[in-house]
Amino acid sequence: MIIFGVDFGDTRTGWAVCDAYEMMASPAGVLTERSFQRCVEQTAEAAKKARAELIVVGHPKNMNGSNGPRAEKCEAFAHQLEECSGIPVQLWDERCTTVSAHQILNVTDTRGKKRKAVVDAVAATIILESYLAYRKNQNLK
Repeated sequence: MIIFGVDFGDTRTGWAVCDAYEMMASPAGVLTERSFQRCVEQTAEAAKKARAELIVVGHPKNMNGSNGPRAEKCEAFAHQLEECSGIPVQLWDERCTTVSAHQILNVTDTRGKKRKAVVDAVAATIILESYLAYRKNQNLK
């Protein structure tokens, strides 16, 4: 199943996609868009173009597991994305993924404008990889 991963942000939204065998997640781009509605629409189009059968949206819960304002905004985004795309959407815990993305970019010595351009796609890839590992462990293929 092709699964589309999303790291939603107020300015930049990272995208990732996996292969049909759910073996590998890869960055699929970063959308720079401040309009919530246009971000929903463009993400829906990108997921359709990738032939996604499921969309996984990062759900940034607080470290204690509660939902803060950011998690609630991601829930609204996921809901509207499902309505707009017609593709099922799953929220997935994304705590610390942006920190992990920055660590990966440190190791690869990615700095400056290039780092800013890719960090959200790397975070989306980490979210999707985590979800794929869960599916594999739960035999959900």
